[in-house]
Amino acid sequence: MSKKIIYFPVLFLLLSLLICNDASAQRRKKVKPDTTKISVYDIDTLTHTIPRNRQIFHDRIDKEQKRADVSDGAVDGEIYFSEDTAYSAVLTRAILTDVDHIQIMIENLPSMGRDAVTDNQTRIRYLTAVWEMLRKYNQNTKIDPFYYKKLVANMRSVIIADNESKLPEFAYANVNMLTLENCQQFYDQHPEIRAYLYIQLGKQDPRVMIKHLSEFANDTFATYIISDAAKLLPNEVFNYASSTDYPLRNAVRRSNDSLVRTIVQIADKSRSPLKAMPFLNDIYTGKKTIAEIDKITEDPDLFFLNLVRLKVENNTLASDTYSDELAYRSLKYVREMDDLHESPDPVRFKCIEKFDPVALYYIMVYGQDEIYTSSFLGTYKRMQERMKPVTGDRFLDTVHRDHFRTFLRMCAGYNTLSDFLGTMEEDKRTALMSDFIAGLQNGNDDDLEDAVDVADAYGSIKDSSLAVFLKLQVKKNFEMSFKQKRKKGLYIYSLLSLLFDNENIGNTDTTALNESKKLGLPPINEVSYKSLLGDTNVVFEQFFFFGDEDGKNSYSSFLGNFKDGKWKIVTDKYWSTITSTTGKPVVIFANLPIPEPDDEEAQDKLCKYLAEHDIHPTIMVHRGHSYHLPLTMDRLNKQVKVVILGSCGGYHNLSVVLDHSPDAHIISSKQTGTMAVNEPIIKIINEDLLNGSDINWIKTWRTLEEYFAKKPDVREKFSDYVPPYKNLGAIFIKAYRRMQNSSETSM
Repeated sequence: MSKKIIYFPVLFLLLSLLICNDASAQRRKKVKPDTTKISVYDIDTLTHTIPRNRQIFHDRIDKEQKRADVSDGAVDGEIYFSEDTAYSAVLTRAILTDVDHIQIMIENLPSMGRDAVTDNQTRIRYLTAVWEMLRKYNQNTKIDPFYYKKLVANMRSVIIADNESKLPEFAYANVNMLTLENCQQFYDQHPEIRAYLYIQLGKQDPRVMIKHLSEFANDTFATYIISDAAKLLPNEVFNYASSTDYPLRNAVRRSNDSLVRTIVQIADKSRSPLKAMPFLNDIYTGKKTIAEIDKITEDPDLFFLNLVRLKVENNTLASDTYSDELAYRSLKYVREMDDLHESPDPVRFKCIEKFDPVALYYIMVYGQDEIYTSSFLGTYKRMQERMKPVTGDRFLDTVHRDHFRTFLRMCAGYNTLSDFLGTMEEDKRTALMSDFIAGLQNGNDDDLEDAVDVADAYGSIKDSSLAVFLKLQVKKNFEMSFKQKRKKGLYIYSLLSLLFDNENIGNTDTTALNESKKLGLPPINEVSYKSLLGDTNVVFEQFFFFGDEDGKNSYSSFLGNFKDGKWKIVTDKYWSTITSTTGKPVVIFANLPIPEPDDEEAQDKLCKYLAEHDIHPTIMVHRGHSYHLPLTMDRLNKQVKVVILGSCGGYHNLSVVLDHSPDAHIISSKQTGTMAVNEPIIKIINEDLLNGSDINWIKTWRTLEEYFAKKPDVREKFSDYVPPYKNLGAIFIKAYRRMQNSSETSM
């Protein structure tokens, strides 16, 4: 093995060898000619004409296939999913080719001794099951190609098993969500399968199954699944206990499980039950009463400090619940400091003066998406002062290393990492940074938050000796993953090596293209004008505004950019349509910032209009506070090529954007966005579009840097914006998924 970690093509070959390690053994054996007769299940032509009374069911399937095919704007026998052709090929084969084969198979199946009427009804049931599967596919806005590859294959197996009167055996041997989904058309004939699947899946993954409670709320086994889920997702159980939907509410309330009963008591007896739920462990163990918890939650600071206490105690019960609440409460302090950024420090930081270093730590890590540079530095300074004489490593042990990679990444980004590491002895410092790199292969395959923190942190590290050390640790962990045959580790550490070895990634078009190839990605430095046209000759953009004061100001300022004679603005009840009058056709849709909560209705009306007129924006822009961001991200789809968040570019948001829009080039800010930066970015992009030019991010960013160099009042805020070619988090996630899916495709 060479001293540098291998690039993507070589790594992929290596993984193929690891995955298919039995193939060479098979090749060493003398292979005899295959004279086996083709199975009736594999014949790809009809053995008889489809009866007229069943043709209508085939037509329904064909109609859904056509809907899937035309989703990219053309009926061409290919389903476009993303610029990564592996995704599109998998989806096309599953939804078009494999479903066609299933239709043929259904007609060719032996009747297994059934009379003509029963045989016809059986085949109709099979066709209906396939139709329902495709109908749900077309309603799904978040498509996972490899899930549907498995789902269609599972449907084929379910149909074969049922036709051979072996469906129960198949279901018992294949307990998974695919079988549960595909067997729904067969539960009337096999109620025992339904009960078995729900019970077993409830034991395997109560987190998933509790979300399906409406499907089995009236069954006796519901209480067992609810009891298991209460230990992991107590808030979900609480929501059902408080629901106005009687079957869901009753399913929880008829449970005799002591933990479930405690949740019901909180719902019924607490003055602020949602605030009390994070303290479920305190109440369940008798440490505190509901009345005592209510007194705590009435005082915002006391509430926050007790959430910190739960973190330090490291209770597993309701950990997600109290962590989420702690994150929400931390952001409130961050926003207060940010809002007072022009005030003197005694005023600005008054809200956190009474807090100990642990509380300050959580304010920083949970406020990562919105904290201003000066807010972080002020909070960090106070944490450091109140830590003494405790060293950094001992302090992190106090919080059980919780989010320590996030904290170190923030320290690197705000130039305080050397200061923090300086509180430790050299051996402790070395051990900490080794741990920073190690263990990224742990957890689920799609759990990448820590790896993204590492990738982002490295780009901010200025200590050359530390950078060299981290590179060596990456190499060490890659080799360990190779020995252990840990695919996730191989993917992560090979990608980190690429990013670490190319610190100037994206500085020029040439380096950007080279790195794109090494990472197995389309160009990271540009978006072609043609791709933004979609299946039309118009570039469509959609802007999301909200009805608070910030939204109204942003909207008013936004419209001012289109009064230069190059645009026509038409406003109706719910949105404005801005159309170019010179250059290439560009149409921008922006919902009105109608006072909350009607602003969401305005967005709904606009989205419905766009869907009805088959308009698919390829550029989508969020103009609002971070707490509005989930509403915008829910509207994203696979046609979107450029996403401007304007705020909150953290891992989870990047991941969700790429779930919905896998080709998206993402512009985000390390802090809260500002119209003074957002609008120049949007303006320069639109100038390229009016000229029919590709968007070259390197060129665009250089122009913006020259512009903001003359604007000292907003220059610092612009520096917190991350262009797509420098967005290491998004690049890492895309490349990782590309590796993962290429491996699955080859299997």
